[in-house]
Amino acid sequence: MATPTIDMDRLAMFDLVRAKEPGDISGKTQVMERGVKSSRVFTYQLQDRTLWRTRFDRPIFTLATRCSGSILASYADNSFAMDVSVDGDDGELYCFTSILSGHATLHRTMVGHGSGLAWRPGPGTTLSVSDSNARTNVFLKVSEMEGALEHLLDEHLRQPLHFEPTLDWNTGPAASLKRHLDFVIEEFQRADGIFANAVGLASLTDLLISLALRGAPHNHSGRLAITATSAVPAYIRRAEEFMRAHGTEPIRMGQVAAAAGCSRRTLEAVFNRFRDQTPLAALHRIRLDLVRDELANRSTEAVVSEVARRHGFTNLARFVTAYRRRFGEAPKETARHTLKGRWRPG
Repeated sequence: MATPTIDMDRLAMFDLVRAKEPGDISGKTQVMERGVKSSRVFTYQLQDRTLWRTRFDRPIFTLATRCSGSILASYADNSFAMDVSVDGDDGELYCFTSILSGHATLHRTMVGHGSGLAWRPGPGTTLSVSDSNARTNVFLKVSEMEGALEHLLDEHLRQPLHFEPTLDWNTGPAASLKRHLDFVIEEFQRADGIFANAVGLASLTDLLISLALRGAPHNHSGRLAITATSAVPAYIRRAEEFMRAHGTEPIRMGQVAAAAGCSRRTLEAVFNRFRDQTPLAALHRIRLDLVRDELANRSTEAVVSEVARRHGFTNLARFVTAYRRRFGEAPKETARHTLKGRWRPG
């Protein structure tokens, strides 16, 4: 009889099912449907029909599940080989499975200890697990993962996100993903863990999604790698477009981060790395550019202070100093050149 990989006492925070008779696990269950609204049905059945009427002294099957926020986690072990089949509607969750003992097969792909699976449970899906098998599963919402991927690629997905099934937990970004999946399972076992804190849970969910998109191969991995090595991330482009469009309005950095599709911390990080300046300094630079553009297209030079003030420069002396430092001339010179037709933008 297989020994559980996780101490049952540590699963007090989970919804726990332990079965001694095959009849208790054969048939249908919807234990995984708390994370999303769904009509999916999971069926667990022993592969060896001769065991279907046997009674055992100890549990031959354990299933523990817990959901918090957008994350659903489960632990399962079984003494005898079984099939887990899925029917119902299209799957709204991606599942990242870690094999703790034994092996599992999905779509003719077999993985064992030290490996894992990335899959989307849906109609017609069957996961076959071996004798003496134990595994953990962490589920993330399809909508949130595809939304995050669209932000990273800065475009709508032409094809749904589809992961390659096999995961090697030993190298590269997948190893980091595995450590964080293990952390999820550990934290779910605690009453006072991170999942009792909504802010911490949201941050961890974002991190898991990011690691999964980077660490698990999928049909958009190639384009994602190109985006990651590009000179200017989409966050910066979207932020700068927002600054230009609203240069004459009061702008808070939280608004800029929201327009860019990232957190304020990420916004600061990407501007420091790729622009060598803070987002606030970038806004100052863009406003100077907007002032020059307007001065270069006006028919009079008597409005410099008006244009400057409209773009947020209330101290005229400081504005003139900053303008001269950036463009090598005073704002009145730009206006005068325009008036005489000698200045050409570009």
